[in-house]
Amino acid sequence: MRLGIDLGGTKISALALDAAGMVRARRRIKSPRDNYAATLSTVCGLVQEIEDTLLTPDAPRARVGVGIPGTISPATGLIKNANSTWLIGQPLDRDLESVLGRPVRLANDADCLALSEACDGAATGRSPVFGVILGTGVGGGIVVNGQLVTGPNAITGEWGHNPLPWPNDQERPGPACYCGRHGCIETFLCGPALARDYIENGGDGEPDAATVAQRARAGEPAAIAALARYTDRLARALATVINLIDPAYIVLGGGLGNIQALYEALPNHLSPYVFSDRIDTRIVAPQHGDDSGVRGAAWLWPADEARS
Repeated sequence: MRLGIDLGGTKISALALDAAGMVRARRRIKSPRDNYAATLSTVCGLVQEIEDTLLTPDAPRARVGVGIPGTISPATGLIKNANSTWLIGQPLDRDLESVLGRPVRLANDADCLALSEACDGAATGRSPVFGVILGTGVGGGIVVNGQLVTGPNAITGEWGHNPLPWPNDQERPGPACYCGRHGCIETFLCGPALARDYIENGGDGEPDAATVAQRARAGEPAAIAALARYTDRLARALATVINLIDPAYIVLGGGLGNIQALYEALPNHLSPYVFSDRIDTRIVAPQHGDDSGVRGAAWLWPADEARS
């Protein structure tokens, strides 16, 4: 049995897959923000709860893969680039192995999404595939011929910390980012950014991104305008990815990937920015929905290793 953990900024999801890739159990719990020790304890509790439910006491323990909103630094072995900032500088893989008493594999959450959707999801058999996280943070992962692309700096696909392309005067210098710079793509395209833009431009109350999208569907002018600005910014950011790696499919994961209006509007918004006479890249929703990232974490263990 493989067990995937999606360690997000607002929630932690767990999912168990059997040898055939069928879901045997799933759990979801709120992330203990800003508390590293509690994060370790929560992950351990989820694993134990699922194993107690599915496995007999003498059965082999599950192989555990974990998707995180960051990555392990090849230089230090510690977590870097995590928008869940309480993970930064921690030996997360080693600490999880210690509390769980078994090997653990970690990967960036966007890598997990891309791997899941390229292997048995919306982009099955397509290459290259760019998997996108649009949630509390903004990340990306690249799969070519069914294999994750990794580089020496462990930052493949980190488009969220490039500057927003072709900014207008109102977008300069851009919001401050936790990485220390201003105007990163993440500061414009994460969920809190859509909500902030709506409020700063006449929106009512303090809604989250999903509520802004709902209000736009209902015809509220301020919400429609905020979603239009968001769509154009997303198109500019994705155009740079298309110009660079020319993906066959882009899969939009994370909470904002559930906004159907994006899939309808993006093709027309891309044309001014993509360096091509025609755009054949398809932008699709993840087939496995909110389970994509956690499924990809479970698939970090190949079938033969999962049985060992």
